[in-house]
Amino acid sequence: MNVTREDVNAMSAILKVQVAPADYEAKVNNALEKQRKQAKIPGFRPGKVPMGMIQKQYGKAILADEMNKVVNEALYSFINENKISILGNPIPKEGADVKGDFNNPSDFEFFFEIGLSPEINVNISDKSKFDYIKVKIDADLVDKQMDDLRRRYGKLIASETVGEKDLILAQFVELKEDGSIMEGGVMHSSTISMEFTENKISKKALLGAKVGDKIVVNPADVSKGPKDTAAMLGVSEEQLATLSDKFQMTINEIRQMELADVNQELFDKLFGPEVVTSEEELRRRIEVDLEQMFAGDSDKLLARAIYDHLLAETKVDLPSEFLKKWIQLSNEKPITMEEIESQFEGYEKSMKWQLIQGHIFKTNELKVDQAEALEFTKGLLVNQYAQYGMPAPEDKELTQSAIQVLSDKEESARVYDMLAETKLTEYFKNTVKLNEKMVSYDEFVEIASK
Repeated sequence: MNVTREDVNAMSAILKVQVAPADYEAKVNNALEKQRKQAKIPGFRPGKVPMGMIQKQYGKAILADEMNKVVNEALYSFINENKISILGNPIPKEGADVKGDFNNPSDFEFFFEIGLSPEINVNISDKSKFDYIKVKIDADLVDKQMDDLRRRYGKLIASETVGEKDLILAQFVELKEDGSIMEGGVMHSSTISMEFTENKISKKALLGAKVGDKIVVNPADVSKGPKDTAAMLGVSEEQLATLSDKFQMTINEIRQMELADVNQELFDKLFGPEVVTSEEELRRRIEVDLEQMFAGDSDKLLARAIYDHLLAETKVDLPSEFLKKWIQLSNEKPITMEEIESQFEGYEKSMKWQLIQGHIFKTNELKVDQAEALEFTKGLLVNQYAQYGMPAPEDKELTQSAIQVLSDKEESARVYDMLAETKLTEYFKNTVKLNEKMVSYDEFVEIASK
């Protein structure tokens, strides 16, 4: 077995694999013998089929299969032994035929293209300056959070007129253009929330309305997107295009949320018996919780800013033509070169970031091991229980649940990606110079949405 390398340019090379009979004959003979023992051919007892018949029926396919194994093993051994950093996997060289005859096997030569991973220099240090944007936790924000908590544990009561945040139970009836009821049209009862009704005209028409009032509305103006509109009218999303945009909305009930009283009963529901015992303590607790919640968002904004900076400033030369061919050959579903071309900019950006991230991990000896992944997954599960107001199970049960999550390939990849991102963000925070910048909640949302 002999593998040689010929560089095409700084980003790609050709590997030639020369295979002699001694490299594959024994493996092929063993595979043929195994096939002979398993073959079920009428007229012959198991294991007694003549080798010539096995050779004739299965020989070429077995030779191709064993040859593929031998060549792949030789390729990756050469790559590993010579410490060649590649992108993707080796692919058969376009336009280069295999030298050799599978009908009369002897010496063979195979040719493969490889894309070379570029050497990069990531320029980030304690001299790099980035804004670290934090939300200013003021009294208004605490008040808003208190109202949300009181609403969560409040109760719905009947109301005489429609208010800014009320729920309306109504019947929707489809109308013709002239305003008359459409025969055989849609008629459906549903609920809408004034809090999420953003259309100003519809909102103005509904505010102050009473039970029994009939108001003409466009269903899209009192719902959140096509999916919500379809559910509100009891139809499929596909049917929406065929419906009128005029509906008579008859108000049947108006429900108002009565906020929970700020007392010990509310404190205990939120944090457990006697953990918080006054409104002042509640406000302090909310302030701390908000700071912790927004800290994660601040980290994400910092990571995004550094991500954009490194992508723009780090020179990464990629073997584009090789990568396009590799994507086409390795894709699970057939994909045309035109489709690849249209999406290649995004793929190239993703590949570039993977290389930058890998370089940072390697040069700074950052690692994600199984024990860390397990503990990280347990933390994610604890947070999920907390979101639903449930206590986390004992550590043994929690560990088993985390192991089960990590046994799923997709979930495991998601967890490892999240953990890698967390480690990378911590590295950024400990490396660059941070310019702490306090902004209001609204300003923060505006920055985050860009």
